[in-house]
Amino acid sequence: MLLLCYLFKMTYDQIGNRGTVTEAAGFNAEADTQKLREAMKGAGTNEATIIEVLAHRTNAQRQRIKEAYKQTVGKDLADDLSSELSGNFRCVVLGLLMLPPVYDAYELRSAMKGAGTEEACLIDILASRSNAEIKVIRDVYKKEYEKDLEDAVSGDTSGMFRRVLVSLLTEIYEAGEARWGTDEVKFLTVLCVRNRNHLLRVFEEYKKISGRDIEDSIKREMSGCLEDVFLAIVKCIRSKPAFFAERLYKSMKGLGTTDSVLIRIMVARAEIDMLDIKAQFLKMYGKSLHSFIKGDTSGDYRKILLVLCGGE
Repeated sequence: MLLLCYLFKMTYDQIGNRGTVTEAAGFNAEADTQKLREAMKGAGTNEATIIEVLAHRTNAQRQRIKEAYKQTVGKDLADDLSSELSGNFRCVVLGLLMLPPVYDAYELRSAMKGAGTEEACLIDILASRSNAEIKVIRDVYKKEYEKDLEDAVSGDTSGMFRRVLVSLLTEIYEAGEARWGTDEVKFLTVLCVRNRNHLLRVFEEYKKISGRDIEDSIKREMSGCLEDVFLAIVKCIRSKPAFFAERLYKSMKGLGTTDSVLIRIMVARAEIDMLDIKAQFLKMYGKSLHSFIKGDTSGDYRKILLVLCGGE
């Protein structure tokens, strides 16, 4: 775990100051442990205390709470909370307790378990994480699930979509594939390079030469998951906050809510760039992310998401 924490510190989120969740002043892991124990004692659970503690602490602080809980109570905090909570609220709380690469690996594993695949999860994570972050996710996945992430993705997807995801995972492009000469392979060759400044210049030149944005060409040439993953790569290169703002909007607009997407983004980005995501959301849709979450969720699930959102 110490090595994992070190890897996380080195490669995950050059966290910066664009998150809505920041370090709690006067932090005391033992005091927080006591609060959580009290919240779970006896009949019923005090969800308000759980939100007050876990949603107002950074991931690093939550890891210290987990250690203090283990030493004091002799049990795993995540296990105890899992048995006390339910539904989407439990999903958010358990996500907050995981180190970011562990959470990403867990989400990827969940997306590929059982019948069917949640392609949106594979796209969201693999298209938006840096090479360094992907490397840590792969290491964690291997350790946690005793299987190579590349093998898992290859076994669960097919065709050109699989090629793109594997390229994002490995940063390797087989030169021999160039003989295919298809538009998809050309896009794959260029987009999976992941050098942002270079690609932004390529997008500009592409528009000058073709007279249209690269996104328009992708929509014209492709469909389904392949179109989704290429668009996600381009959007993440242009602006990750805008990409996540759009994903959040689509998860809540219309009838029903895609809770898996909403939870994944709110948990994963709260400490990284949620302030920027909120600003982009307001700019793109004319309404606040806070108001969308408030109108689309309920109960303790709504309360904890609104804390992660950080107000209007």
